[in-house]
Amino acid sequence: MSEFLANLHPAVVCFIVCAAKIVEITIQSLKTCMMVKGQRLKAAGLGLLECTIWGLVISTIIGTLGDNLFLLAFYCIGYATGLFLGSTIENKIALGTSNLELIANDDSTEKIIAYLKENNRGYTVFDGYGSTDKMNMIFIVIPRKETPKMLKEIRRVCDNKVFVVASEVSKYAGGYGMLK
Repeated sequence: MSEFLANLHPAVVCFIVCAAKIVEITIQSLKTCMMVKGQRLKAAGLGLLECTIWGLVISTIIGTLGDNLFLLAFYCIGYATGLFLGSTIENKIALGTSNLELIANDDSTEKIIAYLKENNRGYTVFDGYGSTDKMNMIFIVIPRKETPKMLKEIRRVCDNKVFVVASEVSKYAGGYGMLK
């Protein structure tokens, strides 16, 4: 590999190292998210691929990284770009599960419950009190990928008169339509 790269123009080597680092760190970001979400086998496969790419990149540049500032810059740019790309991809594929905590008045709560029933979604409602009025808390656990659409629809059905807190769920068991 080193002989092949030695025959290339240094600018080309910089771009190859940058591209390899982007791929490696993107994979690393996705692998970490999968580990956190409990997808260990997929994470292990990505880890194997990541380690292979890292070994090739580092063995290619370890001797010249300190002497070639352009190579170092492209290595760092690849790293940063890979982090950005990995988090962007993970956000698009939306691994995991979300917990939505909604706080709404009685009228909005009825509209939200009707929407949830119509869409065959489980929920739990608790009575509560806000700073000025009686309020209800509605808990919903859904796949993270469906969260943006559901939030948009909930805001629409209750004329945006709802307070929402969305968080990630690491583990759950049971529940209406949520057996895992």
